[in-house]
Amino acid sequence: MLLRLLRTSTRPYLPWVVGVLVFQLLSTIAALYLPSLNARIIDNGVTHGDTDYIWRTGAVMLTVALGQVVAAVVAVWCGARTAVGVGRDLRRSVYRRVGTFSAREVGTFGAPSLITRNTNDVQQIQVLTLMALNFMVMAPIMCIGGIVMALREDAGLSWLVWVSIPVMGVLLALVVSRLMPWFRVMQERIDGINGVLREQITGIRVIRAFVKEPFETQRFRRANQDLTDISLRIGSLFVLMFPVINMVMHLATAAVLWFGGHRVDQGQIQVGALTAFLQYMLQILMAVMMATFMFMMVPRAVVCAERISEVLDTRPSMHPPQHPVAAPRALGNLEFRGVAFQYPGAEAPVLDDIGFTAEPGRTVAVVGATGSGKSTLISLIPRLLDPVSGDVLLDGVPLTDYAPEDLAGRVGLVPQRPFLFSGTVASNLRFGRQDATDEELWDALRVAQAEDFVRELPQGLDSPVSQGGTNVSGGQRQRLSIARALVARPEVYVFDDSFSALDVATDARLRAALRPVTRHATVVTVAQRVSTITDADLILVLEDGRITARGSHEQLVASSDTYREIVTSQLSAEQTTGGEL
Repeated sequence: MLLRLLRTSTRPYLPWVVGVLVFQLLSTIAALYLPSLNARIIDNGVTHGDTDYIWRTGAVMLTVALGQVVAAVVAVWCGARTAVGVGRDLRRSVYRRVGTFSAREVGTFGAPSLITRNTNDVQQIQVLTLMALNFMVMAPIMCIGGIVMALREDAGLSWLVWVSIPVMGVLLALVVSRLMPWFRVMQERIDGINGVLREQITGIRVIRAFVKEPFETQRFRRANQDLTDISLRIGSLFVLMFPVINMVMHLATAAVLWFGGHRVDQGQIQVGALTAFLQYMLQILMAVMMATFMFMMVPRAVVCAERISEVLDTRPSMHPPQHPVAAPRALGNLEFRGVAFQYPGAEAPVLDDIGFTAEPGRTVAVVGATGSGKSTLISLIPRLLDPVSGDVLLDGVPLTDYAPEDLAGRVGLVPQRPFLFSGTVASNLRFGRQDATDEELWDALRVAQAEDFVRELPQGLDSPVSQGGTNVSGGQRQRLSIARALVARPEVYVFDDSFSALDVATDARLRAALRPVTRHATVVTVAQRVSTITDADLILVLEDGRITARGSHEQLVASSDTYREIVTSQLSAEQTTGGEL
């Protein structure tokens, strides 16, 4: 999985990868040549007192060292450019894939996990790419070249090379083999702490209202401690690794000096050659160490690559049409034909055999008890969900045949939980139509009964809005959401219980202002308060996912027990509080 992801991600940066290979090769060759030059200075210059030879060879060493530095810098620059590009492309790919997901796929992964996969997981792949291009390219060249050069200096000490490399490799492999399962647990616990933190930030008002700060603090402490524990386990292995490396390198150095010293004493090798052999031995062991460090990162990167690939390989349950219709903007006639919907894994369908027609200039209202399927039905109109059977048609064309951007321009949704984006009032209102003028924005605000409080803001339309609209009240947020839908001028308006946060007087004024604006459009609304839908042209009563009654308010009061029960319960509540229905 990791190799496939890296191969795909680095393909656009092949010239930079080639640059890394070329300049790392030059840098490594230069590094391997330096100990040999140093040995010549000792054996041919210092031993014989030849100052001119020392200066000449020293100048060559200086030139080679400078070339090594330049080649290493260029190689690292090419590697960094490649790694950063890979990270950017992966984040973009994950973001785009998540953007195609329906609520079903988002719910399967979970928002905290998707955030972690697009940030922390991608970061691990980016770091691995950088390290691989810098170390994994250098390590084999350094190791093989070091062995060749060491044998060239003195074959009699070669057995030290064949002993030291396997010893270090085996010891480090034992440590690395423990890391894979722990890194997987670590990524899952990062998901967990992100989920807890996201819940607490989003629900801070509820937490404070119920004085649950100590409980939530304890939840975060447990999640944080779980992550700390696994991090300490991984850290303990890293701590163990450095003494192992130092022990092997020091023992190898001592062995080279001990056995090499005897060979110098016997005249089998010169002092300069022994010095070069020792440097080559250290370079070989350093190459093994760098390769081991890379393999230490690989287990975590493998886990991250699997998690990223899960997102990229997931096919959304809703697909845009391959050949979208180019239907002209028409009237907005909406029709449900035998529509059924069932969530994955559910025992029974949420909606079953739904059929009705909503015509331009008419208002269709949907009422029912909690859990009857009202919000699910509404979600089918802007195609947030696709029915498992039946068709939803707009102007005689199934919604699945419209391009997503075309359908978004035809259907304006005001969700049950209005959400505003960080920016300004104007940027939020222009979300559906970027070319809307300021005058059109004020007209929409006036209809949505939001003009007064927006004019009172210090900067008017340019007043800042925080993420989620948390710096305005629930009613203000709902009215701005309604104004945003009005700015888009859709053919079908969908209100999912969009007036619940408004007082009765504001609700009445808003509905009165909406009538002339939506008189040529189709309006579908879900409402909990019967008072908001008494003038609807058609009221659908949902019960257990089926339409059990339909008609006007007066007709349903006379014929539907369920509707009459809803009206009676709200009438009783209004009378109890001294109001009227």
